[in-house]
Amino acid sequence: MTTATTPTPQPQVHGMFDPATWTVTYVVHNGPGSEAAIIDSVLDYDPKSGRTQHASADQVIGYVRANGLKVQWILETHAHADHLSAAPYLRDQLGGQVGVGGNITQVQKVFKGIFNLEPGFKQDGSQFDHLFQEGEVIPLGALSGEVMFVPGHTPACAAYRFGDAVFVGDTLFMPDLGTARCDFPGGDAHSLYASTRRLLSLPPETRLFMCHDYPPTDREVAFESTVAEQRVHNIHVHDGVSEDEFVTMRTKRDATLEMPTLILPSVQVNIRAGDLPPKEDNGVAYLKIPLNAL
Repeated sequence: MTTATTPTPQPQVHGMFDPATWTVTYVVHNGPGSEAAIIDSVLDYDPKSGRTQHASADQVIGYVRANGLKVQWILETHAHADHLSAAPYLRDQLGGQVGVGGNITQVQKVFKGIFNLEPGFKQDGSQFDHLFQEGEVIPLGALSGEVMFVPGHTPACAAYRFGDAVFVGDTLFMPDLGTARCDFPGGDAHSLYASTRRLLSLPPETRLFMCHDYPPTDREVAFESTVAEQRVHNIHVHDGVSEDEFVTMRTKRDATLEMPTLILPSVQVNIRAGDLPPKEDNGVAYLKIPLNAL
């Protein structure tokens, strides 16, 4: 493991918003023809029919090919509960390695039990091409990234820092929306508070890129902020909010939230690095719906 010590050039960041899941997929690069990373891709999934499509991922592919980019990494900030990952499809089309924070193994162990997955399901993260450790460098041509573990929403949440741009996953939302929930298995509000303070201790001009936006009716979709803006305006963790205040607020709020629509299909696919469950003897893959378990 190596640790980043020198700032890299300011990267170019292209975000693509998926309105069906409120998710933003990013392509990070250093200009046309350069190496690139894709962060938090989306596989289109219709919960009514169980069908998958690739419209969102094909938009990413179109951007990559139009700019002559060379994909080195397909990164996941965590095992998402609100959309399925398109990582295997993108890797097949564009190359690159699928990477995630090393604590994904904790999430796999929890959800293997919840879904009673097949005996052959491994809980060592080997479904991914690479498991990142805290502080590890992500080589990307003239750019280089740094891995920052930011647990709380899940134990395996990681943020990726490339130059002045940090991709925060679900740890933070836009200032008027606050922070992620902490009531999923392994979530912890105390840990989330510490993770937000870590992010907000970065230089004020640091650009922060959100994984989602759920905009109020009086504004357009937005997914880029700065440390300075978040420290002043974030409704949950602006400067002056104590850990006890945050934990009390987050616990009460989480108790009122419904489960995400796609949590059951998403998690059991995303802990497999985006692969679908193995096909059964009739050639069809099945997702499980545990009854009265969550």
